[in-house]
Amino acid sequence: MMVEIIEKVRRKETLTKKEIQDFLTGYLKGEVKDYQMSAFLMAICLNGLSLEEVLAFVECYIQSGKQLSFAQEDCLVDKHSTGGVGDKTTLIVVPIVAALGVPVIKMSGRGLGLTGGTIDKLESIPGYQVERSLEEIRKQVKDIGMVVCSATEDIAPLDKKTYALRDVTGTVSSIPLIAISIMSKKIAGGAKKFVFDMKYGEGALLETKEEVVALADLINKIAEHYHCKAEFVYSDMSKPLGYTVGNRLEVYEAMAVLKDNLKGELYDKCVHLASHMVALSKKISLEEAIKEVIEVLENKKAWEKFQAWIAYQKGDLEKMELAIEPIPYLAHKEGTLQKIHAKEIAMLAKQLGAGRDSLEDEINPSSGVVLLKKEGDFVKKNEKIAYLYTEKQTIPNMDSCFEIL
Repeated sequence: MMVEIIEKVRRKETLTKKEIQDFLTGYLKGEVKDYQMSAFLMAICLNGLSLEEVLAFVECYIQSGKQLSFAQEDCLVDKHSTGGVGDKTTLIVVPIVAALGVPVIKMSGRGLGLTGGTIDKLESIPGYQVERSLEEIRKQVKDIGMVVCSATEDIAPLDKKTYALRDVTGTVSSIPLIAISIMSKKIAGGAKKFVFDMKYGEGALLETKEEVVALADLINKIAEHYHCKAEFVYSDMSKPLGYTVGNRLEVYEAMAVLKDNLKGELYDKCVHLASHMVALSKKISLEEAIKEVIEVLENKKAWEKFQAWIAYQKGDLEKMELAIEPIPYLAHKEGTLQKIHAKEIAMLAKQLGAGRDSLEDEINPSSGVVLLKKEGDFVKKNEKIAYLYTEKQTIPNMDSCFEIL
């Protein structure tokens, strides 16, 4: 029976809802083996799924675990990024939105490959508790209006099991599988309104805008089926976002935006995302939302919410330190810094100890890269253009990260 289902996908024949349910529940129970699921996922990756099949997958994923519900359901809003190099927007956007009275629940993941994970960034804060039970999530949202935690074992466990297999079978970048994974967790998490930061370019999971537009279209159709509201913001991730790549370094930069109003591309991106979330939740215009967002940044209410959030989840910002001597990287020639390659910077940060190839790999929370220049800046030969933070003895060559003309 299971082999016949795999054969149907391979032949591009439409699966029935029962066939999908039987295969997926069989996998969760251990009746369908990893090698069978691997073949199933690869067939989907190559041949795709119809909308009806996608919706059947999402329903099965959701029903494999528990679903959260909240009294604040109508105003509860969630934000999701498809991942990018130096993307620390969650650390900034969520306290901004919560400071404006909009409750937010954000279940995040760890970094793998070239894109960093919010959970790794938060775990670089000494003491921070990433694990939250469903009851703790409910209480925290009631107490301070926000929570950022790792996905609980109770939420869409089928997604967690299949994602681990997708990562090692080359089936991560399938648009239907990405949409199913994202939306099953989002809908099970209890929110009805979502803002999606759809990233494309060399530093993102999907490289072309056409791919992320197709993904957004599928996500929107799933949202509509579940009577949810989704909005989409598109971001070119061909260069790193902000000045830092690396877990603790990115926390420091997020704090600088909230505490010191550090201006730049990261500040602008976070204002944009937060404003969409506030407008969607409060049902006000984007212009009104932008004014409210800037106000809580300037009056430090967002910074106060950040501190309350970190303390609530037992993080201790005063104990956070780098404890690594920075190593300067010097420009190899004079000229204009034409390009900073996000993918190369991400590979470098991983080599320095900031990333992992598998979930079992250890990372150094203090490792990473601080960029001292932006694209378009003029640099002199031997001028400092970046700092490297690492405990590794061998420093990789960085020339491929920068184009100086």
